[in-house]
Amino acid sequence: MTEGKPAGGAIDRGRLKGRGGRGDPSPLGTWFWDIDRVLLLLALFLIAIGLLAVAAGSPASAMRYSGEHLKFEPLHYFWRQTIWVAVSLPVLFGVSMLPVQLARRMALVGAAVCIACLVLMPFIGMTVNGAKRWIGFGFAQFQPSEFLKPFFVVTVAWLLSLKSRDQELPVTIITAGLTGVIALLLMLQPDFGQTVIFCLIWLALVTIAGTPTKTIMGFVALVPAGLVAAYLFYGTARSRIDAFLFPGVEGEGAADHFQTNAAHATLTAGGWFGTGPGGGTVKFGLPEAHTDYIYSVIGEEFGLLACMIVALVFLALVVRVFVKLLDEQDPFKLLAASGLAVQFGAQALVSMAVNTGLAPSKGMTLPFISYGGSSMVALSIGMGLLLAFTRRNPFLMRSPYITRWNTE
Repeated sequence: MTEGKPAGGAIDRGRLKGRGGRGDPSPLGTWFWDIDRVLLLLALFLIAIGLLAVAAGSPASAMRYSGEHLKFEPLHYFWRQTIWVAVSLPVLFGVSMLPVQLARRMALVGAAVCIACLVLMPFIGMTVNGAKRWIGFGFAQFQPSEFLKPFFVVTVAWLLSLKSRDQELPVTIITAGLTGVIALLLMLQPDFGQTVIFCLIWLALVTIAGTPTKTIMGFVALVPAGLVAAYLFYGTARSRIDAFLFPGVEGEGAADHFQTNAAHATLTAGGWFGTGPGGGTVKFGLPEAHTDYIYSVIGEEFGLLACMIVALVFLALVVRVFVKLLDEQDPFKLLAASGLAVQFGAQALVSMAVNTGLAPSKGMTLPFISYGGSSMVALSIGMGLLLAFTRRNPFLMRSPYITRWNTE
C-alpha cells in the first residue's frame, strides 16, 4: 500500500469533506457545487455591464430630469443603481438556495399578491407618463407587473405540469384564462409592452408542454386580432405603430418616431469601438437614456462590438438553460426553467429590437442592464428561481459513496 493513500483506491474523507471541496457538507458548500455556475457568471456579467451602461447613460438622463426638485448630479442614477444592485444580489443568492418545493410555493403566493395589486392599480396606482403602473410613494415605489413575470412563469409551469398526473385536467384553458385576465389588467394601466411579454411567455410554455399543434395554431391566429384591437382601442399603440410603419406621420406619432430616430442615431454614433466611457454626446438627445434606450448608449460609448457581445451573452444564457434541460425528467422544473429563460430572452430581444429600429417604440427595459429598482429586484428573483430549478449535483450522482459517508 502506498504511504498516504487509502487502501483500495478509497477517497480521503478529510479531503473530500474539507471546507470548499466537493464534499463540503455545509449549506454554502452544497449550494456552490449544486448551482449552475455558468448561469450565475452570465447573470453577474450582465449586472456588471449594466452598472457601466447606467454610469454612461446617467449624465444624459440627469441633465434632462434635473430642475427645481432635482439637482443636477451626473452620476445620480448610477449611485442609485449601485444601491439596487447591492439589495438585489443577496435576493438572487437567497432565492437560488431555496428547495424546489419552497421556491414554487413562494412564487404561487407572490403571483396571487401581484395579481391583487394589478386589480387595485386603477384605485391606488400612481400615474406616471399617462399610465398607472406603480404603487407606493416617494422612494418606496414598485411595479407589480415586473415582480409578477417570474411568479407567473412558475405558476403556469406548475399548472401545466399537473397534466402529467391527470391527462383530463384542462390546464391549457385554465392558463389561457389566467393569461387573459393578466393581459386585461395590464391594458387597463395601460402597458402594451408587458402584455406582449406575458403572452409570449405563455405561448412558449404551452408549446413546450406538448400542447397539440392545432391548438397552438389556434392561439397564434388570435395574435393578429389582438394587434388590431390594440390599434383600434389603445391610442398609444396606434401612434407608435403609425410612427413605425409611416415615418412621416405627424401628431402623437411624431414623438415616437423622434425617439426611434434618436435611438438609432445614438446606437451607431460610436462606430464599432465606441467613443469611450463618457465620450458620447448624441445620447443627450435620448428621452430615457438610462432605461429604455440604454442599449443605444452602449452602442455610442462602447461600440457596436459591445452591443453584439451583450446580445450574445443573452443568447448564451438562454441556450445554456435549454441545453441543461435536455435530460430533465421533472415536468415542473423543465417548464419553469425554460419559461424563465424565455422571459429573459424575450424581454431582451424586444428591448434591443426597439433600440435598433426593428420594432415600434415601447417602454421595455433591458434585463439586468437598464436602470430600475423594481426591475433589478424582480429580475434577481427570476434568476434566483432559475438557478434553483436548474440546480443539480452530478458529482453525487457519480459517486454513491459520498452520500453514504455523509450519513455516517
